[in-house]
Amino acid sequence: MPRQDRRIIMLADCQSFYASVEKSAHPEYKDRPLVVAGDPARRSGIILAACPLAKSYGITTAERLGEALAKCPDVVVIRPRMAEYIRVSLHITRILQSYTDLVEPYSIDEQFLDVTGSLDLFGSPETIARSIQSRVMEETGVYIRIGISDTKVVSKMACDLYAKKVPGGIYTLPRKEMPSTIWEKPVRDMFMVGSRMGQHLYKMGIHTIGDLANTSLSRLKERWGVNGEVLWRIARGIDDSPVKPGTYTHQQQGIGHQMTLPRDYETWEEIKVVLLELAELVSRRSRDKSLMGHVVSVGCRGQDYDRPTGFSRQMKVNEPTNITDEVYDAAAALFLRHWDGLPIRRISVSLTGLVPDSEVQLSWFDDRERKRELERATDDIKRKFGDTAIMRASSLCSSAQAQDRSHKIGGHYK
Repeated sequence: MPRQDRRIIMLADCQSFYASVEKSAHPEYKDRPLVVAGDPARRSGIILAACPLAKSYGITTAERLGEALAKCPDVVVIRPRMAEYIRVSLHITRILQSYTDLVEPYSIDEQFLDVTGSLDLFGSPETIARSIQSRVMEETGVYIRIGISDTKVVSKMACDLYAKKVPGGIYTLPRKEMPSTIWEKPVRDMFMVGSRMGQHLYKMGIHTIGDLANTSLSRLKERWGVNGEVLWRIARGIDDSPVKPGTYTHQQQGIGHQMTLPRDYETWEEIKVVLLELAELVSRRSRDKSLMGHVVSVGCRGQDYDRPTGFSRQMKVNEPTNITDEVYDAAAALFLRHWDGLPIRRISVSLTGLVPDSEVQLSWFDDRERKRELERATDDIKRKFGDTAIMRASSLCSSAQAQDRSHKIGGHYK
């Protein structure tokens, strides 16, 4: 086989991932429209995934469950199981890694892989793609579509704009063929262009991806700065970034948690309960990663996004910390200093300025080390018996969210 002079990059995308996992787990629903949604028992929440049959009824991702039921009263509604979706996603990663060690997860249902060095072992790019498709379907029941090109950004667009729409679910798009293919597409179809950006581009007379590619770079940079150059490079398929297996394993710059509350919280008595729970979540994650933070941040906002209220502030603490009480004290001080007294619906806490916890400075005059040992012990109990095995008394209050969140991953049920 002749030597490859260009990279062969693929993007593997799982079709209707959550719904596909559920259909594989429930073969009795094979020929029925199925959606994964927030809370089937209450007939509420939004659609997280819809199988192709459900989409044929006009059901779309992110619409409200009630709207979906109006379109198709017989649709099967299943509550999300995030732990299972993560397990299947990792299984697919392992399948991809059997073809190349250069696999980079882009999201839970999309992964880049560089197979340039695997062609002598497994055959042509299309042969590899078909083999991957077959193995993933056989082992997980999930159908994947694959875009193939010589850069990550073009393989992404090859998948989104073509592989998802052609029989076989595989599409190869060399960058040199972009002028006769992708450039003819509406600019709103381009990767990284949302509806609002699309409107701005239309007003500039830029209607197709080709129009954007041929627009003066200086004009785009004058309008949007570095983001203008990013759009111009994407339109031309220029992307030198490699597929990095370790993209998400380098040391984090910050550790944070945010919580969308079930209703407006109007009093400090209610707010301080969830603020403490957030401080505990952030501190526990920091301890799990053997990190401490120099800077504590707090943010909140109200429910009305048309007339936004709230704030985001940060403060540097005297010594880096991952101790819950210390993080909470700083967060509470920040909140009380900047809160305007209006109801809040979302609240967040984070630690930044991270350093390894091996850099801790010992002192004869405080009990920080005793607190650390105590929190390590409670972390071990929760790790072994679950997040609710040991809780603060405040987490039994009606305003607390810890027990409800213990059943969820990323805001969705496990």
